[in-house]
Amino acid sequence: MELEYEEKVIIVEGRSDLKKVKRIINDDVLIICTNGTMGITKVEELVDQYMLDDKDVFILVDEDDSGHKLRKQLIMELPHAVNLYVDRSYREVETTPDHVLASILASANIEIYPEFLKGRIE
Repeated sequence: MELEYEEKVIIVEGRSDLKKVKRIINDDVLIICTNGTMGITKVEELVDQYMLDDKDVFILVDEDDSGHKLRKQLIMELPHAVNLYVDRSYREVETTPDHVLASILASANIEIYPEFLKGRIE
């Protein structure tokens, strides 16, 4: 059912982040890739296009300058969004080990494939 599919939304920066998250989750979640930082107009368009004010939104971006900038932009428009963080030592969503990323997503009540919690990496 499409409405259920769009109840949860994860916003990521890049395509590689999208692919990695998509492989780990076992939930009806829309994953939006921003392709990096965005201007305020583009963020507003994203909010309107996907009706993000009415969704459970999770922000999962890299722990670098561009990720911090994007997170700030998104939070200004989506104050209800939940911030998910990868450890600074991994720096990027893409380079975060699967089992660590799975734990981050599971802690946000996003269903993941259980095998990713068992420490299997790539």
